Amino acid sequence: MITLTEAAANQIKKISAENSKNLRIRVVGGGCSGFRYELNFDEKRPDDLVFESSGVKVIADPKSFLFLSGAEIDYKEDLIQSGFVINNPNAKGSCGCGESFNT
Repeated sequence: MITLTEAAANQIKKISAENSKNLRIRVVGGGCSGFRYELNFDEKRPDDLVFESSGVKVIADPKSFLFLSGAEIDYKEDLIQSGFVINNPNAKGSCGCGESFNT
């Protein structure tokens, strides 16, 4: 399962107000630690897994879900920066900037 905090769900609802597509989270190769996350809005594909959290549908392909099972998507906003943060229990380490992870 992939879950969203209330802050993340609210931000996604704001962003997607004019878009009827679902939030897709993917894990792709790259970044200084080996893997990185991609978030975008997309249509569901036949093999996708679908999760609903705080009124938002989240989709992930089966391969990405192997890395994301149990993950929580949060949204942080402070004086320095704002953005989505993935709290992933499967990540063994991450780079200094937090943009990529390894398992």
